[in-house]
Amino acid sequence: MTFHGKHLIAGAWVGSDDTFSSTPVAGTPIAVSKGTPAQVDAAAQAAEAAFPAYAATTRETRATFLEAIADEIEARGDTITEIGTAETGLPAGRLEGERGRTTGQLRLFAAHIRDGAYLDRRHDEALPDRAPLPRPDLRMMQRPTGPVAVFGASNFPLAFSTAGGDTASALAAGCPVVVKGHEAHPGTAEVVAEAIHAAIEATGMPAGTFSMIHGGSHEVGGALVRHPLIKAVGFTGSLRGGKALFDLCAQRPEPIPFFGELGSINPMFFLPAATASRAEEMAKGWAGSLTMGAGQFCTNPGALVLIEGPETEAFLAAAKAALEETAPQTMLTEGIADAYRTGAETLSSQSGVQEVMTSTCDLRNAAPYLLRTTGAEWMENETLGHEVFGPLGIAIVVHDADEMLAVAKSFAGQLTATLMMGEDDTPLAQRLLPVLERMAGRVLANGFPTGVEVCDAMVHGGPYPASTNFGATSVGTMAIRRFLRPVCYQNLPEALLPRDLQ
Repeated sequence: MTFHGKHLIAGAWVGSDDTFSSTPVAGTPIAVSKGTPAQVDAAAQAAEAAFPAYAATTRETRATFLEAIADEIEARGDTITEIGTAETGLPAGRLEGERGRTTGQLRLFAAHIRDGAYLDRRHDEALPDRAPLPRPDLRMMQRPTGPVAVFGASNFPLAFSTAGGDTASALAAGCPVVVKGHEAHPGTAEVVAEAIHAAIEATGMPAGTFSMIHGGSHEVGGALVRHPLIKAVGFTGSLRGGKALFDLCAQRPEPIPFFGELGSINPMFFLPAATASRAEEMAKGWAGSLTMGAGQFCTNPGALVLIEGPETEAFLAAAKAALEETAPQTMLTEGIADAYRTGAETLSSQSGVQEVMTSTCDLRNAAPYLLRTTGAEWMENETLGHEVFGPLGIAIVVHDADEMLAVAKSFAGQLTATLMMGEDDTPLAQRLLPVLERMAGRVLANGFPTGVEVCDAMVHGGPYPASTNFGATSVGTMAIRRFLRPVCYQNLPEALLPRDLQ
């Protein structure tokens, strides 16, 4: 495939006068068209024009469309792997696995909407003879909200980007999608956009059902979330960038929901019995989770809470040894690598922080860090809780169970929180659980949070700043709820009711 670096707007590949250059780890950079507000407007107008027809399609029709997208992505699998590895430095096996997750969640949403339970259909029949007042016939179901904006993520070029979970769930709901591609992998975005376009043509969907616009400046994202025809936004990225877009959504004449997944340090609580019995095993597992993918996962376990004692010292020594065996890894972009180095230096320089293991990182490479502090220092210094995107961990060593509970209460909202426990730790775990439930969208026991299963029960979200909407998830079938709203139909004739209510 020859990459042209253009935008896909309602079935047409459109260029721009200005371009930016991609920054691949290997291979030749691509000249990519910069998006413009005019192109955002064209894509949003096309999405709004497509909305009535697309929203009126049957669940079977949309399910077939989602499966066709999955088929088209798989047909381009080798090309996606080739360009994806060159652009991001991710190994081929990781991208092939991520491609399987991407096509798998498209097919999962196809099955989910075929089932129909997500519509939450309700019917209160008329009671014309009820006294003192009759009751009308009332029917309710979930309906699509309208065109949705989706922002591609830097760290998942497939599963959280052009045809990722936000796009899949919005299309499943009946909402056209306008994607703002991420500058880190424009060639990958182009191939996947072509796959969606091919599925649109094969299944006869309206051309404006999907558009993809490259970035190149903050102007594109701002224009997209401010556009009056966009009715919801899906975003995965940094707290700073997501908060800026969230504020724009709230400041619109018609505020719209911004479903942002903004980051997390995913604390793990190592309880005494578990630490005493399997310190080395847990240390190796944690080190592997921390360094997986150069630490560039939103579920990266960056904070450890342990009670002081010889078992904790053994754990930290084993963790250091495991991290020392990890070779430097290539990060997704030069900007991410620079931010990692800066974040590591900032935390290392804080009062009360000790360096258990330090690293030297240069160019686009990342090596792990392990820092240590006390519970008192942690609770006094807000900076220590800031996410450093990469393989950096900070161990918070507390005096006793009461201080562990106090530290737990000090955490801001998280995507995950984990209890590493043995049978004798149950009483302490019972004290901690109510705190962790309020803190995180997913609570784990005796596992590591990296790896998010795409299924019905998954919650990938949490209280702010983990996400901007604690009642939503960006992974799993419940993600479709973000792009639906309930509509009640009172005394409507059968012929006027939506097909799924007739």
